[in-house]
Amino acid sequence: MTSRKATSGPADPRFFKRAGPFDAAALAEAAGAELVPARAAPASAGGYTGIAPLQGAGPTDVSFLDNRRYAPLLEQTQAGLVIVAPAFAGKVPDHSAALVTSTPYLTWSRVARLFHPLVPAAPGVHTLACVDPAAHIDPTAEIGPFVVVGPRAEVGAGCIVGPHAVIGEGVQLGRDCRIGSHVVLSHAVLGERVCILPGARIGQDGFGFAVGPNGFETVPQLGRVVLEDDVEIGANSTVDRGSVNDTVIGAGSRLDNLVQIGHNAQLGRCCIVVSQAGISGSTVLEDYVTIAAQAGLIGHIRIGAKARIGAQCGVMSDVEGGADVIGSPAMPFREFFRNVAVLRKLSKKASSSPQGGADKV
Repeated sequence: MTSRKATSGPADPRFFKRAGPFDAAALAEAAGAELVPARAAPASAGGYTGIAPLQGAGPTDVSFLDNRRYAPLLEQTQAGLVIVAPAFAGKVPDHSAALVTSTPYLTWSRVARLFHPLVPAAPGVHTLACVDPAAHIDPTAEIGPFVVVGPRAEVGAGCIVGPHAVIGEGVQLGRDCRIGSHVVLSHAVLGERVCILPGARIGQDGFGFAVGPNGFETVPQLGRVVLEDDVEIGANSTVDRGSVNDTVIGAGSRLDNLVQIGHNAQLGRCCIVVSQAGISGSTVLEDYVTIAAQAGLIGHIRIGAKARIGAQCGVMSDVEGGADVIGSPAMPFREFFRNVAVLRKLSKKASSSPQGGADKV
């Protein structure tokens, strides 16, 4: 019987494939960081074999520090190689080498990807998949069990389509896309390297109806969803197809789990939409907009480039580029917290007045 005991450190080998070992020079070159050798001991002779947090790392592990509050852990770490900002380079223990960089988290990401590269597609169509004869599957793509691929659908080179996914009629996947289990794609065109996590629904009917004499009448949704290159869609998120115009998610954008994007919405490049946020139909986000968790945006508004929408924010009008807003209705950060301070002051004043407190019967 296989042991259920958890292994120490990250990247359990039951779930994550590992490459390496790598020497410090190779890691420094790949990450674009400056290598500072250990002062009291040579770097690991056999190279570095993996990554680990500061408090759990050993002599053959690579670790990193990106948050000042964890600085005490740096002085105690046993890691053989530590990624740090220049401000912390002098606090790296004598037995540890350092990769010094102005962007420690980005460097950490690149090093971690070296040790744990994306698993390549295993070319072929599973015997339990159902692929329409009129579909085109690139011979280098991987089609998992119980996948359904509709007529005239196209699956590009190097794609991986997970179990029980549905690739609807006419859907196009560019090269190296990764489609998770139970994803449903319809009326959609995907660029290259698009990643969709399990359970997402892309290209379903938008929420459109007209009021007739006998009640609601559904309006046909005749647009598509266009996911540009390097878009990532989180688990159980939904992106509705357009009613007439396309719904577009711009290149490099990231949608968290449980996000709703309404029909005709237009997201620019490298936008971020965090969990449980909802964007109503025909709203436009320019490039590099961030929408925090549980925010809600009404339809037919424009959010300017690099604007940031705070958590649980209710946005009911246009937001200028570069603005930071919070609250419902949304307002600039400073105005919101000034209002909060005034309300607290008034509340304390009322409670301390002779007539403050509970009403007397």
